[in-house]
Amino acid sequence: MQTHFTPEQLQDPGLARANQILRACVHCGFCTATCPTYQVLGDELDSPRGRIYLIKEMLESGRPADARTVRHIDRCLSCLACMTTCPSGVHYMHLIDQARAYVEATYRRPWHDRLLRWILAKIIPHPTRFRLALLAAKLARPFAPLIPDVRLRAMLAMAPDTLPPVSRNDDPQTFPARGETRMRVALMTGCAQKALNTDINDATIRLLRRLGCEVVIPQGMGCCGALTHHMGRTDEAQASAQANVAAFMAEVQGKGLDAIVINTSGCGTTVKDYGHMLGGEDAARVAGLALDVSELLTRIGLPEGTPKGLRVAYHAACSLQHGQQVKSAPKDLLKRVGFTVVEPADSHLCCGSAGTYNLLQPEISTALKVRKVQTLEAKAPDVIAAGNIGCMMQIGSGTGVPVLHTVELLDWALGGPRPRALGET
Repeated sequence: MQTHFTPEQLQDPGLARANQILRACVHCGFCTATCPTYQVLGDELDSPRGRIYLIKEMLESGRPADARTVRHIDRCLSCLACMTTCPSGVHYMHLIDQARAYVEATYRRPWHDRLLRWILAKIIPHPTRFRLALLAAKLARPFAPLIPDVRLRAMLAMAPDTLPPVSRNDDPQTFPARGETRMRVALMTGCAQKALNTDINDATIRLLRRLGCEVVIPQGMGCCGALTHHMGRTDEAQASAQANVAAFMAEVQGKGLDAIVINTSGCGTTVKDYGHMLGGEDAARVAGLALDVSELLTRIGLPEGTPKGLRVAYHAACSLQHGQQVKSAPKDLLKRVGFTVVEPADSHLCCGSAGTYNLLQPEISTALKVRKVQTLEAKAPDVIAAGNIGCMMQIGSGTGVPVLHTVELLDWALGGPRPRALGET
């Protein structure tokens, strides 16, 4: 794609990076075939190619973002399926992030949009606040039909019927390995996950310890920054990222770390990009140590299990299969320990969760959820497995099939307790 940034504009590192990405695009349109919003809406401007044109014009002109451009940028899920599809290697993730930051800096949203985004940014990254908000939402749910704003109704619907007990395993501490210590790893415990499902981290810690890992929960670690980053709130996102880099580097420079283990794939995609987000050697070091839990388990190696007689439909989270290009590891691990694994049709398409997307764009999100649930249920599974808490909540709200994290099933298969989501035997 031909661009026309001025030499003065290209002195800005963000615009220079955007120019590099834009010039890689050859207009082929392959991305439209795998873009979920284009599949639902059929609008070229709601495809990666269409958004690239809008972003190019906005950034080149230097004008403030307008409502039309913002509408189409806001509709992007950041599922990154386009990056998997693109034959030219267009790094759409960095481009859409740059566009969102530009929108945040130059466009004044209606007051109710600003308020909603402020609430989300100030609550969800903080587990205690989020837990209290979920309790309040549960109490307010009976009044949902009286609320005119579909996004507020979506927020109330998000609250689960019951919240898990607070787990002290998420507090800063060190869990020794069972038996011989093979490696020392830090576990990123997430933020929303700590409020919505404490079983995931508990299962991860149990499994890693049995496999010879000393597991560290670092002091000072918090939200990865993905939620605010995808809303264009750059300062808040970078503050979260910098706090995590400091927390992880304290362990690296202390007793050392062999890996930073992440069991929420949305967080993993962001942490692996810390080198770009922040720059500097420490951020790059942390990014280089980050591994999805399935990557680490593949590296360690799991014992082969006997058939479990359980049919597992595997949902590939976009942030894992597209953002991190981790595709076969979770399925291979489940098969190795004895589960029968099936995959839905169109497994490359997003379920519609995408961080806060299901709250900010509930109509599109719901259409994608319905499609995803139908393809999963068509496989007649006993259980659905995924590697991201957002996907688990999204899919779980549309099906009666139990939805578990992949690591919960692996832990159970290798000696851990039966997952609570499966109920009593």
